[in-house]
Amino acid sequence: MMALLASFEQSALSVWVRESPSLLAFPFILYLHTLGLAMLAGIHVGLALWLLASRTVPPFDLKSVYRVMWLGFGINAVSGLVLLAAYPAKALTNWVFFVKLALVAAALWTLQRTKDEIVVANGTAAREITQRGRQLALLSLFLWAGTIFAGRLLAYTHHILLASEGF
Repeated sequence: MMALLASFEQSALSVWVRESPSLLAFPFILYLHTLGLAMLAGIHVGLALWLLASRTVPPFDLKSVYRVMWLGFGINAVSGLVLLAAYPAKALTNWVFFVKLALVAAALWTLQRTKDEIVVANGTAAREITQRGRQLALLSLFLWAGTIFAGRLLAYTHHILLASEGF
């Protein structure tokens, strides 16, 4: 396993992202990851807080809001894979990375369940926010907070930075 990670981290992409002095390498990719997080988690958190603070769901179309969130997920997925390419051993040998991925998956699940709960067909009349909608909103807040916390912990909890340097 370590030999595979060591060979992968010596690929042209990995070396470029990790060692290039260009601002378009690691700093820009990290910026894109943060932008995607803002588009996905930021909007979802805002929606969750709105659901917790409101009594009714007004009749508006959430399709464009969800499109922006899914675009943010796409940006996060691509930038996350590129960041993973820079330090594969650092992430793939750290249990916190897998907790982060599980939290992201659970948060995406709540995102879809929330949509199912609050979307009003054909823009008809406002309706009451259900208890399930509020529970999903609260759950999403905890999941995104956990995801961000786990993501930040990754910088400090690794035991192996590069497989090629040993451990």
